[in-house]
This record gives sequence, C-alpha cells and structure tokens, in this order.
Amino acid sequence: MASEAEKTFQKFAVFGDPSSKGNEMNNKNFAKLCKDCGIIDGKAVTSTDVDIVFSKVKAKNTRNITFLQFQEAMKELGQKRFKAKSPDDGLQQIYKLLEGQDPATSGVTKASNVGGVERLTDTSKYTGSHKERFDESGKGKGMAGREDITDQSGYVSGYKGAGTYDKKTKE
Repeated sequence: MASEAEKTFQKFAVFGDPSSKGNEMNNKNFAKLCKDCGIIDGKAVTSTDVDIVFSKVKAKNTRNITFLQFQEAMKELGQKRFKAKSPDDGLQQIYKLLEGQDPATSGVTKASNVGGVERLTDTSKYTGSHKERFDESGKGKGMAGREDITDQSGYVSGYKGAGTYDKKTKE
C-alpha cells in the first residue's frame, strides 16, 4: 500500500498533465506541491531553494523526478525548513505537511452572476424589438423572430424595385 506521502506525490504528479501516470513529477508540479503543502515558508525555504533541490536530485538528462528522488528532495528541504531537528525528524515533519493534501485550484475562473449580469440574461425582462426575438420559454426564434428580414431577390440584394423592369419597358 502506498504511503500518505506517495499518494500526495501521485496526486500532484498527475495534476495538469492528463498523460502522466503519477510515477514521475516535473519541476512545475514539484514547486506547486511545495507551495500548496506549506513546505515553502518564504524564510527558510523559498521557491528558489525548491528549484535548486529539484535540479540536484533529478537525473542529468531528464526533466522529471521519481518518488525515490522526491524522497531525497524532501530530506534536503526538511533540513532547510526544520534546522533544529535531525534530518530524519525534519523528513517526518515534511511528511506530516504532505498528509492528505490535494492540489489547490484557487484562482480558477468561475461563472459570474453578480451585479447586472442576471438582468442581462433573463429574456422575460427584454423589451422592444429584442422581446420579439424570444418565445415564452426564453428560447430564441432565430431569423423568424426578426421583423425586417432582408429581401435577397434581385440583381443587388435589398433592391427595392425588383421585378419592375419589365413593367417599365412595356409602358
């Protein structure tokens, strides 16, 4: 069975990358994990430290780290974050921060219906020519709801005297 830290690793490894199987993590998701789980505190551990540790533990020719490399990185970050504790205690503290964490999706755009938006989208409150374009249920009538449908017949579209040429020549 996977440990809590491994479960958190897998959740963040897959985040934003549907093709990921959850066994390797890129630098962006590693930094997100460190930020969301509170490993980055802005004093002892900064985002720069996280990037340096990531580069140190990953293999030279790859862009991702495995869970074993992730554990090494956590050990290093644990020593930075919890200086007074032994490396093993620091690692345990880091794992406590990781327990049960999910990738945060704050700042994701949601549909807004504040202010005047509700008024603008309610077709029952429309007046004038716009009122004619919707039926009672609020569904649009399309072209049938328009009073002035342009006449497309004739040599030039919208020509008012279409079909009168022959009449004029006979007179």
